[in-house]
Amino acid sequence: MNKMPVISTDLELNGVIKRIAEKFYEQFEPVFIDNAEAALEYFRYELPELSIINLSDFQIDAYEIIEQTKADPWLHFGGIIGVHMRKDAQKAEQLMRNSNIISLIPRAEMIWGFFRVMKIVFSNHHFLFHRDVQKNLLQTVTRSFSMENDPFIIRTYINLVTNYLYNSGYINQDKRDRLLVALFELLINAVEHGNCGISYEEKTKWLNEGRDALDLIWEKLQDPLIAAKKVYFSYSITPQKSSFTIRDEGPGFDWRACLGAKGVNLEMHGHGIRMAGYYGENLHYNDAGNEVSFDMPHIAGDTEKVPGLFSSKKEISFKPEEVVITEGEESNSLYYIAAGNFDILAKGRKISTLGPEDIFIGEMSFLLANKRSATVVSKSNSVLFKISKNEFMNIIREKPHYGILLARLIAQRLDKLNAAMVRLQRRNM
Repeated sequence: MNKMPVISTDLELNGVIKRIAEKFYEQFEPVFIDNAEAALEYFRYELPELSIINLSDFQIDAYEIIEQTKADPWLHFGGIIGVHMRKDAQKAEQLMRNSNIISLIPRAEMIWGFFRVMKIVFSNHHFLFHRDVQKNLLQTVTRSFSMENDPFIIRTYINLVTNYLYNSGYINQDKRDRLLVALFELLINAVEHGNCGISYEEKTKWLNEGRDALDLIWEKLQDPLIAAKKVYFSYSITPQKSSFTIRDEGPGFDWRACLGAKGVNLEMHGHGIRMAGYYGENLHYNDAGNEVSFDMPHIAGDTEKVPGLFSSKKEISFKPEEVVITEGEESNSLYYIAAGNFDILAKGRKISTLGPEDIFIGEMSFLLANKRSATVVSKSNSVLFKISKNEFMNIIREKPHYGILLARLIAQRLDKLNAAMVRLQRRNM
């Protein structure tokens, strides 16, 4: 279980966080901190994956905390959820600019907002934990998400992706701002016009009546058939560029006519496609118009001069039921999990299952120079990267904090294994 610092003196808010966190008890345990100095000390030594800061708490210097995390990449390890009073919304947005923000949640919306963010983090917490690992171990990082038709959820996913690119040095602040706009416009279009079927004329009439466009989306989502539709978002990241693809489950639209349309009131709406094309490169729609892709070139600099240390490694693919590692064989390597899930068997008995969020397979025998202590079997079509001891030791020499990262992984793995053994013993009693 990972500790989740909550920097807040608001007892009512802390109670809400505690109750919701209990629903994700296997992942995050809140640790309540009531001052900035203690929070920064905790960040330095614990490297939390997820932190919550009450930005409107007058008893805590939130500015000091955020500014120090911005200045120190070591403290940028995890993501931050900011909570604020509605009157402080603009101030909170400004304060969290350039930070590793995951979501900003108004205090009055904390119950439903925090729960939804936690669901995303619970399912994709490897995204926070993998950031530096992926950048240095692999040349290409790919992920895919299936999202509900919820602008709040969409913005959270966008923050996860753009934070990764910014904190990894692939894009600067200007490119991050542009990418945020491009992704949000295209993803909202997928929800609004694709899955909800809202036409330009219908939205124009709604806005002319002085109503909020988000309320029109919520009205459409009352239809269970519309609410069941998903938005599919995928990306591929290399040192040179990031490529994004967005697909909805609507019938599509005449994107050629929209790109060439004249007389559209851009001050009201209808400019999402053009903005995405302006901020990104190689904007492309499929024939139907329900899938769009574009590229974001990365900035030139050290990130291109120093590619992934294991970029020469080729993917190793496995089919369901295929054996990856055999118990008892010699070991001088470990595997990075790129995709798929794997059963871990000791003496023929399943003891755990590992997936991409676990990052590595075979790290124990790798470190101890022992024979393999378990058999690993692929549960599905899967992809691994094999890494030798020399290669991994080289990266630890270059980046010593990888030693802490690996130690944390092993500790978490042992904790999960101990819990599994206790459950097994109880069943056999």
